[in-house]
Amino acid sequence: MFPIEKFKNLQTPFYYYDTTVLKKTLQTVTAEAGKYDYHIHYAVKANANHRVLSLIREAGLGADCVSGGEIQAALDAGFLSSKIVFAGVGKADWEINLGLDNDIFCFNAESIPELEVINELAAQKNKVARVALRINPEIDAHTHHYITTGTQENKFGINLDQLDKVLDKLANLLSLKLIGLHFHIGSQLTDMNPFIKLCERVNELQKQLDKRGVSLENINFGGGFGIDYEQPDDRLIPDFKKYFEIFHTHFSARSGQQIHFEPGRSVVGQCGSLITKVLYVKEGSFKKFVVLDAGFTELIRPALYDAHHKIENLSSEESTAIYDVVGPICESSDCFAKAIELNKTQRGDIIALRSAGAYGEIMASQYNCRKLPEAYFSDSI
Repeated sequence: MFPIEKFKNLQTPFYYYDTTVLKKTLQTVTAEAGKYDYHIHYAVKANANHRVLSLIREAGLGADCVSGGEIQAALDAGFLSSKIVFAGVGKADWEINLGLDNDIFCFNAESIPELEVINELAAQKNKVARVALRINPEIDAHTHHYITTGTQENKFGINLDQLDKVLDKLANLLSLKLIGLHFHIGSQLTDMNPFIKLCERVNELQKQLDKRGVSLENINFGGGFGIDYEQPDDRLIPDFKKYFEIFHTHFSARSGQQIHFEPGRSVVGQCGSLITKVLYVKEGSFKKFVVLDAGFTELIRPALYDAHHKIENLSSEESTAIYDVVGPICESSDCFAKAIELNKTQRGDIIALRSAGAYGEIMASQYNCRKLPEAYFSDSI
């Protein structure tokens, strides 16, 4: 799977993307979503590498953006503005103007103050902005508290008990057109029950809106579908068949209603790995440390979320030993894993941190004045 001989000639650490895995994932996504004519907008925040974005655009997906920079990255990669949606709780004026100037498909709006600003800026341009209301469905997805988004304590979305007030306000904002509702309940969800609850909640909500005479062209269920970090080779491609079947079975779509999704991690997570070399094997009084030349500056998820990534020694086939795997950053939080089994490891061995295609390269930093990692692709290395 990994061209280790070619890796030896490259400066570590770097990101390695398997384009075959990415393309097969995209084929699966489009095939399974296509059964129900669902619309897919890739969540750019997961990975905005230009080549990755270009391959996703070539597969026919749209883009879900949460900043003006992401909108520009999507446009630069060739995404049609008519397939770009713009979410985010804090949209700056210049970001809204960028969306308006490019006539993007939709703003997923999160509050009355935001709606007022979009309305004002659209009016200045003699335009009518299409908006969807991001609703907080009050569903606990039971994921890490940093990546849950669907409960009342989260900063995202409009609470259910505020919806009538928002709809009343919208009636007076003449430079806005309400085209739908938007939801997102959290990330890295592998249990399907929260998605079933979301379908049921939206069914109830649409019945309430019927009483107001409000009909919606679009329902956007967001993203959140997870991947297998423990055994990536067993599940390189998530079960999109089951995922989309959940919504087809449990959501009562109205005639002509367009259904949208915003997957990110599930599209790119398994195609990427962080490749790093062993600087030292340090033996302490109670444990052995494998010190890598990659740290949380290249992959922050373990330090930030206590996230697990499968770690493989690509250079060794010897019997295993127990190590803590750490990086070179001057922080005790710079630890990828504790007390894990690795094939016997020595200085210069090449290590792969798997399932790093999502929220890896895009979250890299230059803390400690480190260089940002390069990216290489399996079909051009």
